[in-house]
Amino acid sequence: MTDIRFNPSQEKQQPGVSPSRKDYDIDVLVAGAGPTGSTLAADLLRRGLRVRLVDKAPHAFKGSRAKGVQPRTQELLEDLGVLSEAHAEGDSYPLAGIHLGPITVPWRMQQRNKPTPDVPYPNILLLAQHRTDAILHRLLKRQGLNIEFNNAVDSFEQDANGVTVTLSSGEKIRSRYLVGADGGSSTVRKGVGIRFVGETNESDRMLIIDGTIDGLSRSRWHMWPRTKGKFVGACPLPHSDQFQVMIRLGADENPDLDEAVLAAQFHKLTGLRLYDITWSSVFRPNVRLAEHYRSGRVILAGDAAHVHTPAGAQGLNTGVQDAYNLGWKIGQVIAGAPDRLLDSYEAERQPIAARVLGKSSELYAKLDNKRLASLKRGDEERQLTLSYHGGPLSSENSSATKSLQVGDRAPDAPCIGPGGVRRFFEILRGPQFTLLAFGANAAHILPDLIWPASGAELHRYIVSTGNEAEQNVINDTTQKLTDIYGINSDTLILIRPDGYIGNIIKSDWQTEFENVVSMVTPPRSV
Repeated sequence: MTDIRFNPSQEKQQPGVSPSRKDYDIDVLVAGAGPTGSTLAADLLRRGLRVRLVDKAPHAFKGSRAKGVQPRTQELLEDLGVLSEAHAEGDSYPLAGIHLGPITVPWRMQQRNKPTPDVPYPNILLLAQHRTDAILHRLLKRQGLNIEFNNAVDSFEQDANGVTVTLSSGEKIRSRYLVGADGGSSTVRKGVGIRFVGETNESDRMLIIDGTIDGLSRSRWHMWPRTKGKFVGACPLPHSDQFQVMIRLGADENPDLDEAVLAAQFHKLTGLRLYDITWSSVFRPNVRLAEHYRSGRVILAGDAAHVHTPAGAQGLNTGVQDAYNLGWKIGQVIAGAPDRLLDSYEAERQPIAARVLGKSSELYAKLDNKRLASLKRGDEERQLTLSYHGGPLSSENSSATKSLQVGDRAPDAPCIGPGGVRRFFEILRGPQFTLLAFGANAAHILPDLIWPASGAELHRYIVSTGNEAEQNVINDTTQKLTDIYGINSDTLILIRPDGYIGNIIKSDWQTEFENVVSMVTPPRSV
């Protein structure tokens, strides 16, 4: 039984008793080495924090489970420097092949979009989850972190200054924060007593199987929507002989994961031979959302905070983006930024998870619909238009450009930056804030804006339509960057470390800049 003791009255630090770095074994303990926990650990490490990553499983996950990497998540992977690996190990989704008796109907379930200057990766990437995990785990190894498998959070106590965790190995660790990225049955969430609101339909289950199939084309995502009243699917997994097979079970069926039984069931439904099964699981469509994402110094992310149906490839992507939102905020608060910055994590991410829950549930329900149009996927699933506008870090009354509001995703654009880089995303890469100055007045004030010495750095750039070879100048000779960002007057644009617009300033430069700095950075004296 996990133990948690926390007195809210202790949350305010008393003057003069703030603990020092040496009072902690580490800065952050992350529970769960799946995509969410691994992404968070990688982001925290590049901020210079001391991190440990534990997972109760004996080894890395072996199945294909969450196999769709959405465009926005690909942008995140580029920022972490591992997108090329993901593209090498993944592939685009094939056309669907809808099997209707003796007829197979080719059909495009997802629109294939062309890259544009502002959206370089417009299409979902087909990548088995075990490959996504392996890519992130290799990154962590390069960063000097060893994942501690077969080790988990057993119990913990928190106070105003940190969390003391007892691991299943018996070791006690004192950390500033504990993050539960340990899945839908999260030990951390249960221990801190946060309600997981929603439902689990025990009568609606789906078999998911990784295996090889004889005589089935690998150029189609095969679907049998009317096979003895069941939905059956088989999606080819890139760079392997395997398919991910999905069989929706009847309400009264008792699933048997014996390989011979699974093969016989698939053969009965499709007439095809399934063999060399390497992983299988029974999926139940949980639809749940944590009532809160944070309690003191304990924080939830990924499936520990929200679980979805598999439809629309949203769960993994939403969890990874939780980590991307949370990492820089933990780093800033540890460096001395106001604690309320961490409250913005729930305020920004929970509404997005709620919308994703609704969308994925809607798509999953349509598996029972016999119309092909019900399987169509669109722009919403790509997660490029998700915005934090109107949240605690982006007021509804803040300035906007012709195309962007505070809280929107910062788009890519062609430009020439320091070192000869040719895309704006290359300039944004890294754990820093970025400040752009468009126009002479904004460029003039740029050096005078004060940024604290602690916490994330601020990289400042003047956007010029000329061809200047200076370290702090971005050459926008084609004006693509200016146009994509909707600039029509002198403007400062602050971009957060997670690639979202932090502020748009068109006047009263110093005051407006100091207002946002006070929310997201340590005091200047820290």
